[in-house]
Amino acid sequence: MQGFRRRMTAAPSTGQSLVIDAVTQRYGAFFAVDHVSLDIKAGELVALLGPSGCGKTTLLRIIAGFILQSEGHVVIGDRLMDGLPPNRREVGIVFQNYALFPHMTIADNIAYGLAARGVAADEQKTRVKDMLALIKLDHIADRFPKQLSGGQQQRVALARALAVKPNILLLDEPFAALDKNLRLDMQIEIKRIQRLAGTTAVLVTHDQEEALSMADRVAVLNAGRLEQYAPPTEVYDAPKSLFVNTFVGTANTLPGKVVALNGEATVALDIGGDIKTRAPTVPVAVGDRVTVCMRPEHLRLADSGEGIAGIVEMGLPLGPSIVHEVRTADGRALKVTEPRAAGAQPRAPGSAVRVRTVGANVISIFPAAAA
Repeated sequence: MQGFRRRMTAAPSTGQSLVIDAVTQRYGAFFAVDHVSLDIKAGELVALLGPSGCGKTTLLRIIAGFILQSEGHVVIGDRLMDGLPPNRREVGIVFQNYALFPHMTIADNIAYGLAARGVAADEQKTRVKDMLALIKLDHIADRFPKQLSGGQQQRVALARALAVKPNILLLDEPFAALDKNLRLDMQIEIKRIQRLAGTTAVLVTHDQEEALSMADRVAVLNAGRLEQYAPPTEVYDAPKSLFVNTFVGTANTLPGKVVALNGEATVALDIGGDIKTRAPTVPVAVGDRVTVCMRPEHLRLADSGEGIAGIVEMGLPLGPSIVHEVRTADGRALKVTEPRAAGAQPRAPGSAVRVRTVGANVISIFPAAAA
């Protein structure tokens, strides 16, 4: 790897950096991972986000050492991991099914990895006690996994992974088996524990809300390629591709043609009328066909005047907001999310409305060929 010099020095127990340098995994002519590069800082939690088959789990297995990549390098701290087996990488893994030993108590499950590494008995007891306090289960240390809730089992799996002081903690869809309310509680809990332990973590998920709420940075993958790597707010507010804009969050899309570029863009929509958007993040020229992306919360409804003409098909009051579905003249459905004032009701189905944007700075465009 260019600029990297291998130094076999002792690594700190937690908070190691992780570099994924142009990692590629091929299966014949198929690229499961296609030249992905990530620089993950020590103590950072990074989410690998994408749909099924995008390469995120393959990349996680490469980091762990379960798969030897076709090309590229994996560096933890200042150590090149290429060719090292999993047991020499000092990586902890929390699986989706937790994989706890049913015949062992909570304390024994946490101690298992320490015993396997030959850690002295006294040190094992101290470390297990610390981990039990960290996950707040020290009062039930003698219980067995079958006596625990799903959330408690997850915390034990996390403690077992952290007990050996891994350089990197890998979380493989750890919340998938939990119900919605427990999932949110555990996301907060895992984030708290990861911060307290100071461990660098990589989370694999297909759940955008999970990635945006937990991660310091999000790597969005699509068909093996890295589409964007940035903080959650940047991924949501300033997507770099049409895929990111439509996969992360909700987006309405409309086709059109660029008619002016002067800091912002002006697009003539196929359904009629012009719309102003922010400056394109990818090269486009006047006359190019583009796709306009508008998030529902960046739209408002009016009874008349400027805007995209449509008919309200449905309105849903969702606590502090109202979501309307508006059908345009060409049959497209636009979702519009507006704040709901006290006592406000959705517009009646069949109402004629105009859909307006809250401003050009929140509307994105991408080349139509990318759709």
